[in-house]
Amino acid sequence: MNPNQVTNGFVRPVPTEEEKGKIEELRKLLGPLPEKLSSFCSDDAVLRYLRARNWHVKKAAKMLKETLKWRVQYKPEEICWEEIADEAETGKIYRSSCVDKRGRPVLIMRPSVENSKSVKGQIRYLVYCMENAIQNLPPGEEQMVWMIDFNGYSLANVSLRTTRETAHVLQEHYPERLSLAILYNPPKFFEPFWKVARPFLEPKTRNKVKFVYSDDPNTKQIMEENFDMDKMESAFGGNDDSGFNIDEHSERMKEDDKKRLAALKDIASPSLDSLSFLSVSDGATSDSAHLGSEDVSEDDHQPHGMNEKKESIP
Repeated sequence: MNPNQVTNGFVRPVPTEEEKGKIEELRKLLGPLPEKLSSFCSDDAVLRYLRARNWHVKKAAKMLKETLKWRVQYKPEEICWEEIADEAETGKIYRSSCVDKRGRPVLIMRPSVENSKSVKGQIRYLVYCMENAIQNLPPGEEQMVWMIDFNGYSLANVSLRTTRETAHVLQEHYPERLSLAILYNPPKFFEPFWKVARPFLEPKTRNKVKFVYSDDPNTKQIMEENFDMDKMESAFGGNDDSGFNIDEHSERMKEDDKKRLAALKDIASPSLDSLSFLSVSDGATSDSAHLGSEDVSEDDHQPHGMNEKKESIP
């Protein structure tokens, strides 16, 4: 990719001629789209799917089609605060008031304060948080930051089904959305899992994940390099003592909901019948059935120089 200056002062790559050709090739495979879905198929969005499928146009098109079908049925952009407020009470996931040095939104995740046994509810809340973070991306940016606070985390917090569903949604419908993942004070038992998984990931994926320990000056430097520590929560070594406040967060989310819904009010919601690429053999998307099923509670194709592996983290 060629570099290009964007408004936030950082150099951003722009597509090469070869990559532009792949964008157009993929668009032809999609065909005409309803207005509401077209907004999710910008050149930047198409590029994310191409990267996620290592520039294989047909595979990227199939992936994007599945996402568009999922969006038609799951309607993630229509989820509102009132629907998921109960899931948010403990601050298990929320968009921080702090951004990184490029102005990108930061999602705080605290798995130790999970307050729901409904996998369906947990996933719907995750989707709401992802959509809200995307809504707050600065111009020219497609990615966000995740900060995972492992304070109080234990094996009792591990849910294999929730983990599987979470990975599915993020990998299939939000590819290439992650810029940086900070794992803050992860427990010792977490490290062996990472050592097993690490060799199977592309270098660029591995480099997105950073382990930070509050008692390690070397890893704390990662925080200082990426964030204004005066605005970062004290739980992550910053100087902001305000912490999570559900009432304040609720008001922020409601305001964002109003803006988002206002922008969508005059745009008709598409149906599966409006998707020209949906053949009879496609049927209803498996992803929609996957997420809409009864809830269970718990106790050749690449631009030159591109790697051929598939990245498994968004």
